[in-house]
Amino acid sequence: MVDLSIGTPVDDTPAVLSDALAAAGNAPGYPTALGTAALRTAAADWLQRRLGVRLADPLGSDPSVIPTVGSKELVALLPTLLGLRGGGTVVIPEVAYPTYEVGAVLAGLAVRRTDTPPDDAVGVVLVWLNSPGNPHGRVLTDDELRAWVRWGRAHGIPVVADECYVTLGWDVEPRSLLHPSVAGEDHTGLLAVHSLSKQSTAAGYRAGLLSGDPELVRRVWEVRRHLGLLVPTPVQAVMAAALADDAHVDAQRERYRARRERLAAAVRACGVRIEHSEAGLYLWVTRDEDCWTTIDWLAGQGIVAAPGSFYGPAGAQHVRLALTATDERIDAAVERLGG
Repeated sequence: MVDLSIGTPVDDTPAVLSDALAAAGNAPGYPTALGTAALRTAAADWLQRRLGVRLADPLGSDPSVIPTVGSKELVALLPTLLGLRGGGTVVIPEVAYPTYEVGAVLAGLAVRRTDTPPDDAVGVVLVWLNSPGNPHGRVLTDDELRAWVRWGRAHGIPVVADECYVTLGWDVEPRSLLHPSVAGEDHTGLLAVHSLSKQSTAAGYRAGLLSGDPELVRRVWEVRRHLGLLVPTPVQAVMAAALADDAHVDAQRERYRARRERLAAAVRACGVRIEHSEAGLYLWVTRDEDCWTTIDWLAGQGIVAAPGSFYGPAGAQHVRLALTATDERIDAAVERLGG
C-alpha cells in the first residue's frame, strides 16, 4: 500500500538540527517555559525575515513569543490555558483539523463552524483560523484576515491563526495574521501558532511557537510553566539553530514542490478534481461522490487516503492526499493512478 493518509515527515532531519542537538546534550537543569533568550531572539528574527512580522520585544517583561511542545498540544490546550473553561463557543473553520474541536470539548466549550465572521458574537470566546488550511490547503486573503481582526477586536474576542504551513505556499503566498498589513501597528487580541515539524522535517522534536499579543502570550506562559509544559533545553537549542537557517527550509520545500507536481498531474489525469490546495502539504480531491466511495476506489489501486468527513461535514465529498511520502512512494502512487 502507498500510505498518503497521514502527513508525517519522512525525510532525514537536516544536519543543522541534529548537530545543534548533540552540542546541547549536556542539560542537567530544568528547561525554561519562557524559552531561552537565544530562542526567543531567533524566533523574532525568523518571523521578521520570513513572514514580515514585527513582534514586540521578545525579551521584554511581557513575552511576545514562547516555545511550545509542538503545535498540537497548544491547539488542544489553548482554550484551557487562556482560562476559557465553563461556557461559551469556539469558532473553527468549516473544514478543520479535528484538534480545534478537541480543545473546545476539553474546556467544556461548544463549537461553531464558519469561514466568515458571524453576524453576532453571543457566547463566542475564541476564534481559530487556519491558513494555509489543513486538510484543504486553502489560503485566506488579506481582506478575509482583516475582516476577522476587525470582528475579534470589536467584540474583545481573541483570534488565533494556526500557520504551521505558512512557508509552503505554491500558487499563492500565504500572509500571517500578525503581518502589519493585516494586524496594523500592534497585535492586540491576536495570536499565531507556528511549527518546525514540516518546514524543518522535525516532527519528532516537538518544536513549536506561540507569538502575538504579549498580554495573551503571558497568560498562556504563566499557566504552562506551572503545568510543566516545558520544551527540553536541547530542543530549544535546536529551534534557535533551525530558525536561523533558511537553506534547509528551502531545500525541503523544493522536495515537496516536486512531489506535489507529480502527484497532482496524475490525479488530474484520472479525471479527479483538485480543489484549493494552493499551499500546504496536501491535495484536497473530489470525484463528486461520498468520500468513502473515493477511499474505496483509491484502496483498490493500493493507495490509502484520509476521508474528508474526518474534518467536518463540509468535507464529506473530498479526500486528502498527503505529499509527505518518500519519492519512491509518490512515484508508486503516480504509476498506480496512471494504470
